[in-house]
Amino acid sequence: MVNMKQQRLSKLYGTERIFRALAIDQRGALKKMLGKHATNEQLQAFKGLVSKNLTAYASAILLDPEYGWQAADLKDSNCGLIMAYEKTGYDKNKVGRLPDLIDDVSVKSLKDKGADAVKLLLYFDVDESNEINNIKKTFVERVGSECVAEEIPFFLEILTYDTNVSDKKEFSKLKPRKVNEAMKIFSAPRFNVDVLKVEVPVDMNFVQGFGEEYVYSQLEAKEYFQQQSKATHLPFIFLSAGVSPKLFQETLEFAKQANSTFNGVLCGRATWAGAADIFKQTGSADAEKWLQQEGVKNINELNQVLSQTASAVKV
Repeated sequence: MVNMKQQRLSKLYGTERIFRALAIDQRGALKKMLGKHATNEQLQAFKGLVSKNLTAYASAILLDPEYGWQAADLKDSNCGLIMAYEKTGYDKNKVGRLPDLIDDVSVKSLKDKGADAVKLLLYFDVDESNEINNIKKTFVERVGSECVAEEIPFFLEILTYDTNVSDKKEFSKLKPRKVNEAMKIFSAPRFNVDVLKVEVPVDMNFVQGFGEEYVYSQLEAKEYFQQQSKATHLPFIFLSAGVSPKLFQETLEFAKQANSTFNGVLCGRATWAGAADIFKQTGSADAEKWLQQEGVKNINELNQVLSQTASAVKV
């Protein structure tokens, strides 16, 4: 019997067995980038430009069902499709950054419309109360069960935070444990996660030699990358967290030096962010020109770095 999950995964990581995935499932964040008066049609059009011009260089694209189906139709035929399942953001008036699903969407409906995988974003603080974290764990179990029933890969994106610490430098001291412990938790079989989409375990702006001030020496930072690789048996891929293309590429090179076994990236703004400002200022034709030049350059450079740094998914 053919394992449909594995078959779909193989489309998403391609012949090199490395995820070279492009993320443009941003909704609220993209609206801010395009300007507060940006219309739904403009969000759809911008996503379409990114998909049309960059997916020939990507193994997969991550979109959202609210504004992304037009872009899905424009993607390269060899590029896999991952669809987001969660509502964007979280209710700031409630404690715990609890997740919520898009109202009129199910894993089945996403699969039926052409998705090769489903992605759920989860904000998670290992040090939050059991009451909050048990709600989140149960939530992930439900989505995992849906994906098993539909034989479709489940990508879990984990964004860490601390309820009581908002200062970036202070949080950077807590981040390695937060990231790596969350990965351990959600690697358990009961969640049915197939791929973890995660942050690098350190804030590179506070690694010695990368920023003006440092929290970790390079040796300490490398140790955290090694601990991360040991934290899961699942394939795991890095998100770019909106950093510059150069810093993201340097981060991947540093991860390789640390013997990280990451399996690729699901990277968004580090590839296409420059086009958003141009789209806002002078329109789609100039934004498309930027994507065809700078966007393609960014993604090709990233692919070159990935071919030298990422580990192939074990089949």
